[in-house]
Amino acid sequence: MKRPKLRKASKRLSCHKRYKIQKKIREHHRKVRKEAKKRGHKKPKKDPGIPSAAPFKEELLREAEQRKQRLEELKQKQKLNRQKEHEKKRKLEAKKNAATIEEKAEGKDSSGKSKGKTKRPLNKNSKKSCCRELMKVLEASDVVLEVLDARDPMGCRCPQLEQAVTSSGGNKKLLLVLNKIDLVPKDNVEKWLNYLKKEFPTVAFKSATIMKDKTMQVQVTKRHARVDFAETSQYFGSKCLLKLLQGYGKTQDKAIRVGVVGFPNVGKSSIINSLRGKRACNVGLTRGVTKSMQIVQLDKQTKMLDSPSIIADPSNSALALALRSIIDPEGSDSADVLEGVNAIINHCSKQQVMMHYNIPDFRDSEEFLSLLARKRGMLKKGGVPDIENMAKLVLCDWTGARVKYYSQPPGFQKPPPYLTEQKIAEMQEGFNLNNLEQENSITVQALKHPTPANSIAFQSAGMTNGTIEENKVIEEGPEWGNMETSKEEEEEEEDEEEFTESDDDEDDVEEDDDDDDTREESQVQVTRKAKPGKRQTNPTNSKEQRAGNERSRSLSFSLDKPADEDDAYDFNTDYV
Repeated sequence: MKRPKLRKASKRLSCHKRYKIQKKIREHHRKVRKEAKKRGHKKPKKDPGIPSAAPFKEELLREAEQRKQRLEELKQKQKLNRQKEHEKKRKLEAKKNAATIEEKAEGKDSSGKSKGKTKRPLNKNSKKSCCRELMKVLEASDVVLEVLDARDPMGCRCPQLEQAVTSSGGNKKLLLVLNKIDLVPKDNVEKWLNYLKKEFPTVAFKSATIMKDKTMQVQVTKRHARVDFAETSQYFGSKCLLKLLQGYGKTQDKAIRVGVVGFPNVGKSSIINSLRGKRACNVGLTRGVTKSMQIVQLDKQTKMLDSPSIIADPSNSALALALRSIIDPEGSDSADVLEGVNAIINHCSKQQVMMHYNIPDFRDSEEFLSLLARKRGMLKKGGVPDIENMAKLVLCDWTGARVKYYSQPPGFQKPPPYLTEQKIAEMQEGFNLNNLEQENSITVQALKHPTPANSIAFQSAGMTNGTIEENKVIEEGPEWGNMETSKEEEEEEEDEEEFTESDDDEDDVEEDDDDDDTREESQVQVTRKAKPGKRQTNPTNSKEQRAGNERSRSLSFSLDKPADEDDAYDFNTDYV
């Protein structure tokens, strides 16, 4: 039976609808014509040129031709300059691409031929390059300013740095700058100044976090933004520090170089900007903004040397690593961040923390983070509080300048072993200490300090050990990079083993598979601890080591599982 042919929809309209459309079109055209009549047709006026009866007609025509020629020449010059710039950029890009291709080819050749150690150029973000730049600053400077956070001055002191400066010789001086004094109660600042001045000359300082420049003023005036620069752009103690440095320069009868050093987020670059009176160094809330030595000229007699941050030693406590580590909370592991927040809360007064964050009583750090996440609306799918992101925010607040906390100086004065009475006298020689005390008292009185009730009492963990020498730095690359290198090595090993494997018995193949699994796990663990790019050979695994590796593997797998999968059968423990 034939199917009936389906006809297309007809485009015919009813007469009423068609006439209505035509009427509307006529009305529209009429309206457009009326508006055109009102406006009137303005034809573009032609240039009449110079009349023939005008005097000096030929001279005027010559001038006009000369103007045209000049404009054409200018256009051609600009075109040539643009072409030259484009060619330069292309050449640079081609050189960069060629260099990257060569590096990749060399890396592949070296990995294929030799599995030994390979020397690679240091990355600017690496810890070794930071140590190298820091040592450059220490060697080049006549006076070293160690910047301390007034909230935890003892935790910001690095004994390795102080020992390196005091034992270097060459009449090198060390000054302590107590920065961020506006975040600490007034009595606490005075106590710390009295404590620290017995070891090194100490300057009270409040640096400007935002320096007004021309671009910022234009943006604010155009957008009419309500930005209050009163607190952020004010700085105190700069005159005192300048007088102290200029006075020391006059006693030496030469131009001096002043190096600024310290742990991350203590305000090294902002101190230089405050002394200069304008933005000379890059400043940011993230850690490790300064990655190389920067020279800033203050006047004819003084040069400031900005340096990268001191790298905290991994042997320090969790509290010291959380507050003084160069690793950014956004890039670090969530377990380390949670451990750091736990250490911070354990070293604080619980009632003051509850008052500051306006939350009820909590038992531990996890409950504190969950309560704070619920209050601020940081929830995951299903209304579960986002503890990890909340921990990162809390750590950023404590390392930045949002949270006002203070620590008490030690009860009795016990200088470190590298500071003898003779060294203390050498460090204080050449400075007007009486004038320094008067200026410090003026700066402390001029500032508005928080009350002890509004700030949190904090228990310091003491001095923080740092690594200054490049040889002692242990580079810890990102885990994904190590995993990639380990996977490549495993693939190479598997390719090599394919030629030597025997297909006699199935039991032998199963044993080889088990050995490969254990070898992969051991390689992953070694690459996480060792330097990236370096291969470490594993010894032959005995039965006990194999069982231990598989046990640790099953434990790590069970820790990473969510709560819903706890009751599920674990296939990894099947062969232990």
